[in-house]
Amino acid sequence: MIQAKGYAAQSPTEDLAPWDFERREVGPHDVQIEILYCGVCHSDLHQIKNDWFPGVFPMVPGHEIVGRIVKVGDHVKNFKVDELAGVGCMVDSCQECENCKNDLEQYCLEGNTQTYNNLDRSGVPTYGGYSNNVVVREEFVLHVSDKLDLAATAPLLCAGITTYSPLRHWKVGKGHKLAILGLGGLGHMGVKWGVAFGADVTVLSTSPSKEAAAKELGAHHFVVTSDPAQLEAVKGSFDFILDTVSAPHDMNMYLSLLKTNGTHICVGVPPKPMEVAAFALLGGRKSVAGSGIGGIKETQEMLDFAAEHNIVSDIELINIKDISTAYERMLRGDVRYRFVIDNATL
Repeated sequence: MIQAKGYAAQSPTEDLAPWDFERREVGPHDVQIEILYCGVCHSDLHQIKNDWFPGVFPMVPGHEIVGRIVKVGDHVKNFKVDELAGVGCMVDSCQECENCKNDLEQYCLEGNTQTYNNLDRSGVPTYGGYSNNVVVREEFVLHVSDKLDLAATAPLLCAGITTYSPLRHWKVGKGHKLAILGLGGLGHMGVKWGVAFGADVTVLSTSPSKEAAAKELGAHHFVVTSDPAQLEAVKGSFDFILDTVSAPHDMNMYLSLLKTNGTHICVGVPPKPMEVAAFALLGGRKSVAGSGIGGIKETQEMLDFAAEHNIVSDIELINIKDISTAYERMLRGDVRYRFVIDNATL
């Protein structure tokens, strides 16, 4: 077994703390990565606190992983020692179902294996990127360009692909009016992709103070949704709304901002179900849709696009001992826009 060290929650009531554990040996089709940086996702906090479902403890969070390959299995074809690599939200799937064969492993009909807080296909717990190494089968490892700031690339493995995938699926681009609802870890990436794809991008926010930041990211317009006059001015304006908000909010109000045949795409995860009035959909043949992360092929496409266009996340690099403080600040929205752990601080 491979010795590993990381930060783990021993139970939902305990804070993250140093923990030594073991990874499996590198098999014929595996890649071992020395983790250099790991992004901090809001879902990390949700999962260690059992907010969504009972977790697998001890739990080592982290699914925005970038690092350097230190060992490859004998049958690995596409990766070499010393190359940069990344691992996102999943590390396995059945590879046989209709979705997997269509490069949609994230929607594997048998369920994909999550990078942490999950059991692998042999029943062994998975542990994430708040650690110094990881072993992953080749098919779920990604090439990372050395042209990009490596630390700022880490959040692309979740925040980046979560916003890239729906915009690509709905073919958002030139001639479309796209609204990004919320300007946090997900929202700021939505702005960057939307602008890069050629859409006319508006940020919708309850916070007037975020206007300057939205414009710095490239947004063409900014609407304060708590201002009735500004809201009225954009009714029926947008082809798409990318909803990145995880706090409760009135979706019906935002549906009124869509054009006929417009689509409201949910990528945020509010704590409670949201109610949608039938007439909010019927009046304009509008749609409400959802999207998760992308498949491996699409995630690699995103990383290649990011390298070509120099797109990374805006981050604050932290020492792993400060993770609890980072969580507190994240809950307050006091980060622009993503914390990333320097794993050398383990």
